[in-house]
Parts: sequence; structure tokens; C-alpha cells
Amino acid sequence: MRFETLAIHAGERPDIAFGAVSMPIYQTSTFVFEDVGKTRGYDYSRTANPTRKVLEDTIARLEGGKAGFAFATGMAAEATVTHLLKAGDHVISGDDVYGGTYRLFQNVMQDFGLEFTFLRMDRRQTIEQAIKPNTRMLWLETPSNPL
Repeated sequence: MRFETLAIHAGERPDIAFGAVSMPIYQTSTFVFEDVGKTRGYDYSRTANPTRKVLEDTIARLEGGKAGFAFATGMAAEATVTHLLKAGDHVISGDDVYGGTYRLFQNVMQDFGLEFTFLRMDRRQTIEQAIKPNTRMLWLETPSNPL
């Protein structure tokens, strides 16, 4: 399937509850339990809901990935990604990242034992020279923060 067609049809999942052709937007915060501790797949929208599941599956399909993830904020996504790393891991980051990203790296993640190098990301040689044996991530943002 060509990308244009996939972009139109990825995530199409008719609503089985009421037969809507397009997936409805579920605005509920809680879902009915069939019995104590037994859900129909969802219990609380903060953890998951049908609308978000379709979005995540669609993103994964469009990107050719195994899974997609949707977050309420960019900082929530950043915190999640950086928590995939382990103490002693090194990250190379642009020196012009969003201020919240910089503070997350400098004031929070360093306390977890992560090491950061901030540099201009417009020269491949500079990036290659900054790579260490423990480098696990290159952090790039677009657009960047020119201040």
C-alpha cells in the first residue's frame, strides 16, 4: 500500500459498540468493570482509552514501527524516553534545545547518573568526536531554540 493510501486508511477501525464508521473520540475518564478487577480492556483514561489506542497504532503503522506512543505533553514524552537509559549512559544533545529539555537533562536526569554533552549539532565531525563508548542517544530537536 502506498503511503498516501496508508495515511488515509491506517487506524480505520469501525466502532463495534454502536457501528460508527469512524472511530469515535472517547471523552470518558472511567470505564465500566464487568466484575471486580475485570475490565473490558480499559479502566481509566489516564492509562489508556480506545481513541488513544487507535492514534498510537496509526502512528506506528505510518512509521513502520512496532508500537506508537501518545503523551499529553512533550515533557512527558522526553521523561519517558530518557528513563529508557541507565546510570552511566551518555547522551549527546544539541546546545540549543528547549529550556525545559535542558533543565530536565541538567537538573533531573544527571541525578539518575546520566551524562550529557551539549554541542552544536550542525557539524557531523563535531558530533562524531563527542561519541564515547557509553553514548546511547543523540538528542535532536526541530525546531531548535535559538536563544
